[in-house]
Amino acid sequence: MSLGRPVPTGLAVALLAVALVPAALSVASPTFGWLALAVDVAVLALCAVDFLRTPRDGDVTVTRVVEPILSSGTRNPVHLVLERHDTGTSPLRVEVRDEPPLVVASHDHRQSVALPPRGAPGEPVPRMTYFVTPPSRGDARFGDVHLRLPGPLGLCARQVRVKAEQAVKIYPDLTALSREALTLARASDSPSERTLRRRAAEGREFESLREYRPGDDYRHIDWKASARHANTLVRTWQPERHQPMLLLLDCGRHMAGKVRGRRKLDHAVDAALRLARVGLDAGDVVGVMSFASDVLTYLPPRKGHEHLRLITESLYRAEAALEESDYGRAYDFAFARQTRRTLVVLFTDLVDPDASAGLLTRTLALRPRHLPVVASLLDEDVRDAATRVPDEAQDAYARQAATRLEAEFRRTATTLRDAGALVIRAPAQGFGAAALNVYLDVKSRGLL
Repeated sequence: MSLGRPVPTGLAVALLAVALVPAALSVASPTFGWLALAVDVAVLALCAVDFLRTPRDGDVTVTRVVEPILSSGTRNPVHLVLERHDTGTSPLRVEVRDEPPLVVASHDHRQSVALPPRGAPGEPVPRMTYFVTPPSRGDARFGDVHLRLPGPLGLCARQVRVKAEQAVKIYPDLTALSREALTLARASDSPSERTLRRRAAEGREFESLREYRPGDDYRHIDWKASARHANTLVRTWQPERHQPMLLLLDCGRHMAGKVRGRRKLDHAVDAALRLARVGLDAGDVVGVMSFASDVLTYLPPRKGHEHLRLITESLYRAEAALEESDYGRAYDFAFARQTRRTLVVLFTDLVDPDASAGLLTRTLALRPRHLPVVASLLDEDVRDAATRVPDEAQDAYARQAATRLEAEFRRTATTLRDAGALVIRAPAQGFGAAALNVYLDVKSRGLL
């Protein structure tokens, strides 16, 4: 903590303003001028005395308590814990101002905190709490903390800067997994869903034997086990585990646009991490690759919760580059190392006809060896513009452009579906849930 600098309070400014009255009257008599000077000197002297009696270096310490990893798009608490070390016997009201990162939205990072005397019995540790909301992922840094310590006369305060620079990481919001993703995963394991899965596909992993029920497929009866137990038993199946899933994130210029105040790439990263979490929990192996004109990051398919940490670490700095994405290079890089049949989920944008042409060629080439899924955000503003009745000429031009984009998407999506690929298109709010539903459907129907 530095020695600080003096800051006059509102009371000192008011007293100095009072001296303006005799100063204005000095034109009538020089006596008033001397009176104004005397008032000014007295106020400044009292301010100097008050500044010398303010708490000094080290009398008040502050510690910032914040998680080293923040979640984007959510409110993250920041606590400033203050401790008083002087021998004063009366409460001390301190003005505290923190320096949150410039890239985040913050609320109430400047507050007034009352500090009780040191060692006061029954007094809780004084702290100041405020919230920061990072709009996107990446690295950020908190600055120093500023304290304004008042003097006993209330005329001057000591402004000090506490060195408290602190680096934090901003990860995608994973808290939604607890409710949305895991709820979907549990729902897929309910008895009714499991019965549907057993009837929908064969050749998956054996799970258990149970008694025959009306409606069960006769082909699932285990005749040997039935003979041993003198009861008709049928085999039940579960989705195969350890199946590969590869998540491809397009980081080209089309993903730099914003939907609902966030970049398309931010929504895609959130959905990819939710999908990775559920896939790893289900026992599958999950890999991730981000690319633009070249491959940016690549993690081969692995399993386990430690792998989820590595995936999160590799994606939290992902940024959309203002360049065209090279789908061919990305696919060549990925499948030069991946030979097993894989669920390939590509998070991209399908509204650009030129980019979609290259995407179509390379994605359709994955069939039938792999199962491609193309996930694209629905821009609700574009959809609304394509159906809105125009009020003026500018609206008509906007509708024409939006209609063309929507038609191009439908044409591309139809071609992909006809060739056996799966297509996801959902608004930002339900984008992650839509990707999870497709994954669960693929697993339940044994499509992989």
